[in-house]
This record gives sequence, C-alpha cells and structure tokens, in this order.
Amino acid sequence: MSRTLRWFIGLLLVIAFIVFNFAIIEVEFLVRLINILLMCTLMVIFRVIFGPSAADRVVAVDIFGIIIVGLLALVSLFTGASFFLDIAMAWALQSFIVSLALAKFLEGRHMDD
Repeated sequence: MSRTLRWFIGLLLVIAFIVFNFAIIEVEFLVRLINILLMCTLMVIFRVIFGPSAADRVVAVDIFGIIIVGLLALVSLFTGASFFLDIAMAWALQSFIVSLALAKFLEGRHMDD
C-alpha cells in the first residue's frame, strides 16, 4: 500500500472518529477529549508495532508517554481524584528516562557511558 493511501485512510479514520464523537450530544466535553486521546493512543501503538525504523518506534514510545500523561490529567479533572496527577508525574519521569535510555541504545553506547 502506498504511503499517500495510508495517510489518507488514517486521516479519514480520524475525521470520522471526531465527527462521530462530537455528534453525540449527551456526553460531557471531557469524555469526548478522553475518547480522542484514546484513539490517538491506538494510532501510536500501531506506530510502535509497525514502525519502519527503530528511531520511529522510540519517538512513538515518547509520544505514547505524553498522551498517557495528558489522559491521566483529563481523568483527574473528570473524577476529581488527585492521585491521577501523582501517577501522571511518575509516568512522565519514567517516560523521560526510557527515552534517554533508548536514544543511548540506538546510538550504540552502553548504559554506563
């Protein structure tokens, strides 16, 4: 499948999901945002699994961490529970450390360098 066709199919899926998500009137705005972030998470997981190179996979893992932190912040706003923000901060720190470790590994250096 050509690259342009894959981009076009992905764009159509995103537009259809957003239109379907905002067509439902009874749902709160935060729930809609959470649904959109979950859809983005599925796309990032697809890139992690089927990425053309290791660098693309590392970037996708980093984006996955950012999306999860945003998702936890929205869930914290929706539920009113503050412990989701604590989890988000811990996840952000771990995501940063993993990104550094994977970048070092792809560069060909050891962890003790």
